[in-house]
Amino acid sequence: MDEIFRTQSFTSSDLNTSKMEMSSIMSPPPRDDSVQAIQAEEKVQQVSEYPDGGPTAWLAVAGGTACLFVSFGWVNVIGVFQEYYQSNQLHDYTPSDIAWIPSLQIFFMFAGGIFAGKVFDDFGPRYLLITGTFLHVFGLMMTSISKTYYQILLSQAVCSAIGSSLVFSPAFSSVSTWFLEKRGAALGVVAAGSSLGGLIFPVLIINLLPRVGFGWTLRCCAFLILALLLFANFALTSRIKPQKRPLVFVAFVRPIREPAFALWTVAVFFFYWGMFIPFTFIVAHATVHGMSPHLAQYLVCILNATSLFGRTVPNAIADKVGHFNVMIVMSALTSILILGLWLPSTGNAPIILFAALFGVSSGAGISLTPALCAKLSPIQDIGVRTGTVFTISAFAGLTGSPIGGAIISSSVGSFTNAIAFGGAACAIGTMLFVATRIALVGWRPAMI
Repeated sequence: MDEIFRTQSFTSSDLNTSKMEMSSIMSPPPRDDSVQAIQAEEKVQQVSEYPDGGPTAWLAVAGGTACLFVSFGWVNVIGVFQEYYQSNQLHDYTPSDIAWIPSLQIFFMFAGGIFAGKVFDDFGPRYLLITGTFLHVFGLMMTSISKTYYQILLSQAVCSAIGSSLVFSPAFSSVSTWFLEKRGAALGVVAAGSSLGGLIFPVLIINLLPRVGFGWTLRCCAFLILALLLFANFALTSRIKPQKRPLVFVAFVRPIREPAFALWTVAVFFFYWGMFIPFTFIVAHATVHGMSPHLAQYLVCILNATSLFGRTVPNAIADKVGHFNVMIVMSALTSILILGLWLPSTGNAPIILFAALFGVSSGAGISLTPALCAKLSPIQDIGVRTGTVFTISAFAGLTGSPIGGAIISSSVGSFTNAIAFGGAACAIGTMLFVATRIALVGWRPAMI
């Protein structure tokens, strides 16, 4: 029991179990983001006795991993579809036009978070998982028979993506209710599902397309997604009993009134704005610079294979040295890689090296986002607050790739300015992560 009551905040101290101090601990924490408020909230969380393990908790992690495999893991293959559509059924459209398909896919997957968060807090994950399973699989089945631009847009980028959102959001929120001291590591395992999906789906697509065609390739992927989501429907549970509350708009706005949470949300927006540029255009960029189309398609596999490391190990380290500290380092590394390595790359070797290293750094940035949200939020509001930040970030996913495509078109096919845009956006996000940390604890060394 001593381990349960060990304080984990910016400074370590033992909880005094006298009635007076216990009463103080159990009193509601201030509704702001000061160091004292966060410390008080963490003490309340510890008294609630998070299991930080056990069969049900780890089964929830397995279910969450399956959800990320089929949602973010599917989005991770957008580079393959961008290049395929440009070369096949949508060859009459510009890269910017086609980029609306993956960008809307990212947008709806994130934008549904604000709705999914409210439903999660009120009813738990069950209804979200059932509805999301149907929409995601149905959307991909419709994509498999789509021939025109708007058919693909509506089925893949809207219907399937909304389904992805409804299974993506409760995965992080549910697992956060089971873990405190090991939260970063647990969420890292969940986020690793997206890396596995981003590794396996491209291999399936690349090898099935020439053998069975576009339609049956999409159907095979949809059947795999259905099997994993059936497992997730039974495995993913929340420790917190849902409490139905009135729908109040201020509940979604309140977090943005907190300076640190607002700064952090804007930081995530800029970081995601630039981060999806490589995901979308790395295959097309490589083929323009002479890489064979077959090898270029495997860049997505390389990127996602290394992101498996990036979404697990940094999270485990962050539990020991501070989630914000690791996020700042990894987001800075992402910016340096885009501007310092990808921007000047023209040969196969440096492009492959960039894909491998970018997978590590961007993977950490993605997997640490829900851990930081949980650190800045009361656990009872985790669904709404996670939904708020992901919904705002959705607009970064919506606009980033089309802006990159428009820049490429205006540059007569050159990727230089689009890459510079992505790197600059990530760099701005990194500086805002630093500003958020300063708002919380100042410049002093601290585990945050």
